[in-house]
Amino acid sequence: MKVRIDADASEEEARATAAALARHAVEEVEVYVGDESTPAVVHSADEVGTAVPSDDVGPTDREIELLEEIARIEDGGPEKYKERLDEQGKLFVRDRLDLWFDELLFEDGRFAEFDADDQLPADGLLTGGAEFEDRTVHFMANDFTVKAGSMAGKGVEKFLRMQQRALETGRPVLYLMDSSGGRIDQQTGFFANREGIGKYYYNHSMLSGRVPQICVLYGPCIAGAAYTPVFADFTIMVRDMSAMAIASPRMVKMVTGEEIDMQELGGPEIHTRQSGSADLIADDETHARELVAQLISYLPDNCEETPPQADSVAPSVSPSQLDRVIPTDPNKGYDMHDLLDCVVDADSVLELKPEFGPEILTAFARIDGRPVGVVANQPAARAGAIFPDAAEKAARFIWKCDAFEIPLLYLCDTPGFMAGSAVETEGILEKGKKMIYATSSVTVPKQCVVVRKAYGAGIYAMSGPAYGPESTIGLPSGEIGIMGPEAAVNAVYANKLNAIDDPDERARREQELREAYREDIDIHRMASEMVIDEIVPPSSLRSELANRFAFYETVDKDIPSKKHGTVL
Repeated sequence: MKVRIDADASEEEARATAAALARHAVEEVEVYVGDESTPAVVHSADEVGTAVPSDDVGPTDREIELLEEIARIEDGGPEKYKERLDEQGKLFVRDRLDLWFDELLFEDGRFAEFDADDQLPADGLLTGGAEFEDRTVHFMANDFTVKAGSMAGKGVEKFLRMQQRALETGRPVLYLMDSSGGRIDQQTGFFANREGIGKYYYNHSMLSGRVPQICVLYGPCIAGAAYTPVFADFTIMVRDMSAMAIASPRMVKMVTGEEIDMQELGGPEIHTRQSGSADLIADDETHARELVAQLISYLPDNCEETPPQADSVAPSVSPSQLDRVIPTDPNKGYDMHDLLDCVVDADSVLELKPEFGPEILTAFARIDGRPVGVVANQPAARAGAIFPDAAEKAARFIWKCDAFEIPLLYLCDTPGFMAGSAVETEGILEKGKKMIYATSSVTVPKQCVVVRKAYGAGIYAMSGPAYGPESTIGLPSGEIGIMGPEAAVNAVYANKLNAIDDPDERARREQELREAYREDIDIHRMASEMVIDEIVPPSSLRSELANRFAFYETVDKDIPSKKHGTVL
């Protein structure tokens, strides 16, 4: 039996508690004081009957009985389910909480279903408050050993109370999910009720943009359980362990005849590469905690607070190297991460959804210790053209940054939105609209850097001059135009060029036209016409951005009075 007592308890009180419980339960007792990970006292089974406390030291019989009840609840469900945890490489839920939290402040509803005929400790769902990375957070965690983490009446009530209290406290919420969904045999008690499981998603919607909601998946989350991760602001899936889907493989086979396993249906690779429903994959449970610790360091507790700042750290690569990253050939690719290494604080980049819509890079980072949301075209992926998934990913990220007061840095190097029948069927116009809408509607400070190409509507989506950035900065490699020189010359002069019989003369004339067009879209022309605010030496871009973000930190922006926009 494991028992935890108050942190202020003396060693004598700990020994008395251990002896009393051992005598009463006739088994070994470990007594932990406060949040200590090792027991202060271990009273072994063969010591039962010794060191019996006196009447005025240690717990009363009534408290002993309560402590035993709590210990049995915290022991979880049947042993066969615990064996399955070991087989799957997963932690028991209370061991998971020990891994996650610096201090478990309190737990609510531990006695839920205490008098049930079946073995349902805490009704398989834990909620409470805890300290995580020096922040106080609400949490919920499924206990897989209780009916595979399934949800029913009392657990649903605890979940709803936790969400409603988060609305009141304005503190972040962590969802540690490992649930097979609702208990079908008990559905009349929680499914469609006014305060039933459907209220989860209403509350998720009310919490959205109010406090950060972060979800980690530790197992297959099916049906209703799969909606919490997609409603969360950020979702992490653990490799070879987690999955989420609207229905189980068995149900899919019944409905459609398709035979498919859980990982193929909704594993981490599916949701980080194809659906975009998850942000990151963790290698194991410890890695999942590390990722969330990094993530929450950029986020405020709620929308009314400012993001936490850190000490400034020099970039991992000297800013003097930045111009060497950008090829002189405008059609040659490069990795935008290399440019970021010259601009942001070292080891501060946390990229989200890196494998979904990779043509745009979305990441949190710091510049001079200040958190920023980076939206950057990625020339290393399909030349940085904006595809539907990339536009949708960017729109979601921009919206979340705005919700939590994180300034935005746009790094523009794109030939524009992709064209063709494939992207039309994938909704390039619809999803491009969402990105442009998000960029238009945010009220946080924005800085736009024209790194190289800013062609077509790409400059609109990347918060160009018309979209209210605090600054539009150009690097000497920058160009802004409806399209690139090759496409422009072909569009305007194709017939005239084709009329030139001499191939050499035709090539010479085509090159002249391209050079003339390139001068017209050159960043110096844009600065001369005051289209942009400034051209800066690449080596000074970091300091320029740091100064501008600091200067505009308190900028106050208004949007037109209305209930809400109609773009969703």
